[in-house]
Amino acid sequence: MIDFKELVLASHNAGKLKELQAMLGDAVRVRSIGEFSSVEPEETGLSFVENAILKARNAARISGLPALADDSGLAVDALGGAPGIYSARYADGQGDAANNAKLLAALRDVPDAERGAQFVCALALVRHADDPLPILCEGLWHGSILHEARGEHGFGYDPLFWVPETECSSAELPAEQKNRLSHRARAMALLLQRLGL
Repeated sequence: MIDFKELVLASHNAGKLKELQAMLGDAVRVRSIGEFSSVEPEETGLSFVENAILKARNAARISGLPALADDSGLAVDALGGAPGIYSARYADGQGDAANNAKLLAALRDVPDAERGAQFVCALALVRHADDPLPILCEGLWHGSILHEARGEHGFGYDPLFWVPETECSSAELPAEQKNRLSHRARAMALLLQRLGL
């Protein structure tokens, strides 16, 4: 059960803040780490979970509040899980278009049957910076990688991520539908269950 009235989200993303506040309702007030600091911690973990914990602890230390962080990205089976924790900076920080181009190049000769992938979201909630028992929730969204971009919505790898249950790319889904199916939605549903909300 939840035993606090506010928490800090270890993200400067206003969209994520709004989405999380909507999911938590009036039970908890969500504040952005941007209210306390503009400095991002270095993500030195070797997994999504490690980086989420690192960001949550940093946010709790800076704000003095319980903190929630997520680390997410794309793991492609044929690439041994790459780009993984380096998803956002796969093409050396050159942005989404460069990341997508690099991914397509890496999979150029990979047949359809071997293009499986999943979006991954790891959430970490800590009550304080030194919390020995963070609440960890993970969400996976299984699909495969297309041979070319499709769709105008979303961001990141969405135009290349084929969603079998909807028979379209993630970037072809309306935002409301994507927010019900996505890796982040799945991880949040688990977290809300753990918090008794």
